[in-house]
Amino acid sequence: MPLLNTLTRLACAFTLLSASASQAQVTSVGMRQIQSNGMTITLVYPTAAVAQDVTYGAFTVPIASNAAPLPADSTAASGKRALIVLSHGTAGSALPEHTLAATLARAGFVVAQPEHRGDNWQDFSKAGPESWKTRPQDVSETIDAVARDPALAALVDTRRVGVHGMSAGGVTGLVLAGAQWRMLNLIQHCAQNLDEDIGFCLNGLATQPSVQLLRKSQFAMGRMLTETTAPTRFKTLHGGASPSASADPRPDPRVVAVSLAVPVGAILTPESLARIRIPVALSTSGDDGVLLPRFHSQHVLKHCTNCTTLSDHPQAGHFDWLSPWPASIAQTVAATQMRGGLPKPEFTVADRQKAFDQIAVFFQQQLSQP
Repeated sequence: MPLLNTLTRLACAFTLLSASASQAQVTSVGMRQIQSNGMTITLVYPTAAVAQDVTYGAFTVPIASNAAPLPADSTAASGKRALIVLSHGTAGSALPEHTLAATLARAGFVVAQPEHRGDNWQDFSKAGPESWKTRPQDVSETIDAVARDPALAALVDTRRVGVHGMSAGGVTGLVLAGAQWRMLNLIQHCAQNLDEDIGFCLNGLATQPSVQLLRKSQFAMGRMLTETTAPTRFKTLHGGASPSASADPRPDPRVVAVSLAVPVGAILTPESLARIRIPVALSTSGDDGVLLPRFHSQHVLKHCTNCTTLSDHPQAGHFDWLSPWPASIAQTVAATQMRGGLPKPEFTVADRQKAFDQIAVFFQQQLSQP
């Protein structure tokens, strides 16, 4: 056993050194956009071109715009770069998660960031359950789009793909891992825990008191719903591929590893979480007022045996995972939240970058396997 422990530590150290070496070789990050049936996909990737600061509204990011991507080096097992798809949170976009995307690109990955239909910064008319139903298909479509892209098709391995999801993007990632959710779970959770988990149950309604009252009355009526009395549409399972214990529950078998940051979790059925077979790694915030950890991240970790905590940050809040996150944008978004909308100064830039580096190492470990 001592020898085994020593070998394990050496293997971990070698992996970390390899990750650092890979990041050191890639000093610049390219970025460009493609379209797939009207859905914007932002691509972030390693490049040899020189980056410069480019400003998009309130956001400034150091990129080589529309630069040519670097092919994988000769040591890559498949001869190609691995692909990671990032699923943003409610009403999100690619820019607030650029720091993570750039970290992954410097680690050698190609990153694709779809703007989810009906739930993005320009159009969030379907945010919530309607978007949760379609987000996984957006990811599959994104993988297909990268596989067809003239500049990337020959350079990227789309047979083994990683997915990272933040907040509502956590539903995307967990569904692609095989989890399922129901409206009844959502209604019963908020009927029982509205005051405690108000950041989730009344998400984004701080400036809409009339909508708050309507939602509260709907949840109050939900206390009477049971498995027997609830309408069939509330009991319909969404996501996953099969309720069978022996079948692969993934709706897209190309997804082989998932990373999550502060995910929505309360809506997911314990049975489906238990069926997940691929590795899922969580980055959690102990001071998350938007999605209370005990109802969301801890629910996932309790029922999913293949889900582990990658990093836990007791002083971090919900939006601390977004970077860059300009003060003007942060304050505007925080004003819409019932609770916990402002970033926490105790969670430093260095803390966040260390967590992002751990996400990169996780994907290097999982996507390098044959």
